[in-house]
Amino acid sequence: MNSGELEKQFLEAYDRYADKIFQHIYYKLSDKERAKELMQETFMKVWIFVSNGNSIDNLKAFLRRTADNLIVDEYRKKKEMHLDDLIEAGVQFEGNERSEDVKHKIDAEIVVRMLDYLRPKYREVIVMRFLNDMTLGEIAVLTGESENTISVRINRAIKMLKKHMYEE
Repeated sequence: MNSGELEKQFLEAYDRYADKIFQHIYYKLSDKERAKELMQETFMKVWIFVSNGNSIDNLKAFLRRTADNLIVDEYRKKKEMHLDDLIEAGVQFEGNERSEDVKHKIDAEIVVRMLDYLRPKYREVIVMRFLNDMTLGEIAVLTGESENTISVRINRAIKMLKKHMYEE
């Protein structure tokens, strides 16, 4: 395929999928400007991939996976939020929190830190399943793997997280 045909197909794909990719990113980030930037970055990364001679079987799924990877990167960058950001996001700090509530918050922070111990393929499915609230079917479509493979990977990742938690 010559570069003119490739560019034409890519522009058609942009017209067809850009709004859906934007909506997906915006839903996850709740930041319109950042969602626009990441949508554009998604298409840039895919264009570079395709223009380097690589082929894609399912463009829609590949775009979604690329966008999800950028969303995960964005969450990692924002892992350490400032107090003002938390208050602005609606988190309420009350002086009469039960010790059990504090324990759950601390446990959640530990789990987020523990994600760094996982290999990317395990971290990716944990983030998609529990942070992005995706079903096994959605993850399977996005990754191009079976639901069974995704389920096994999630279970293994959870075991790895538990092991690291108990070691610390």
